[in-house]
Amino acid sequence: MSIPTPHIAAKEGEFAKTVLMPGDPLRAKFIAETFLEDAVLVNQVRGINGYTGTYKGKKVSVMASGMGMPSIGIYSYELFNMYNVDNIIRIGTAGALHANLHVRDVVFGMGACTNSSFAKQFELPGTFAPIASYELLQKGIDVAKSMGNINYRVGNLLSSDTFYDDSMGGMKWQKMGVMAVEMEAAALYMNAARAGKNALAICTISDSLVTGECSSSEERQSSFNDMVKIALEIA
Repeated sequence: MSIPTPHIAAKEGEFAKTVLMPGDPLRAKFIAETFLEDAVLVNQVRGINGYTGTYKGKKVSVMASGMGMPSIGIYSYELFNMYNVDNIIRIGTAGALHANLHVRDVVFGMGACTNSSFAKQFELPGTFAPIASYELLQKGIDVAKSMGNINYRVGNLLSSDTFYDDSMGGMKWQKMGVMAVEMEAAALYMNAARAGKNALAICTISDSLVTGECSSSEERQSSFNDMVKIALEIA
């Protein structure tokens, strides 16, 4: 497949080697306008905003992934394989599965369990364990430590196909030490592995499945900035 792709209208060279990927197109716009210098809109197909600018003199891109593994699966595949992007850092929200995680805490997804069948396409003779790039993860932890005032955890995420889970199956992962549930990281990690590229999911806790604590949609869009700053410093 050549570029532009069916889902991305950017021309060759318009994406940086590192792309920050929030789920929400409006969050991508907010990040570009707030943190990047000379940001240029390079994609708007299907309302999925993508921008490229600079941060501290370094070329960086930010583009939304949409919601769920099928969506991030498409965009990350095209970025890795058609646009020659080397690193994708997901910056999204997650629901806490443990009472000691609170709204605005930051979680690094060292691994991503999933209830999805995304891995079946690779026809592997067993179960694949989707994991982050160690290089990106280590850099992210170093940045979080240097910032000093961030409550962060490192561990396993659950990438779920269902937001409204009738069986409350997400809570069953708690017994295996899984920190939080989100909907994209596992597919991103698998696409990165297949392409020989790097990926990391940094999520901010937006609500708790244990305590009922939650944040508003407006807060999720524009105020969860610690993970954004970490991702930009990695880039």
